Amino acid sequence: MEQRVREVMTAAPVAVDAKTTVSRVAHRMSEENIGSVLVTEGDRLCGLVTDRDLVVRVLAEDADPGETTAKSVCSKSVVSVGPQEPTGNAVDLMRTHALRRLAVVDGNECVGVVALGDLAVERDPESALGAISAASPNR
Repeated sequence: MEQRVREVMTAAPVAVDAKTTVSRVAHRMSEENIGSVLVTEGDRLCGLVTDRDLVVRVLAEDADPGETTAKSVCSKSVVSVGPQEPTGNAVDLMRTHALRRLAVVDGNECVGVVALGDLAVERDPESALGAISAASPNR
């Protein structure tokens, strides 16, 4: 039987308020040793900010990290998957939308994030991506 998303996702993902500065977002990513955070307005998921977003949408644009908000640089169209769905559905969504991360949403609540690396570790741990994703961080 194929694995379900809930078995490979990162539960309790880090989220920041939409008004959080990207400077603070970067600090959270560093503190948590992660490459993305969810962006929320109240209890509504409104986007996802990745470390790449910070480089491309803030640093490369010479924006002020202390003034720029998470909402202004986050990916606005969040593609999500349910925790009970087969991991193959997550792979298909990533392929279709050219994404590396998906929000895992149960009803109206975001319960996790599943990354390409998570799927590689579970589906093909001997592959280059699986091995790299399973390795300890180099910080």
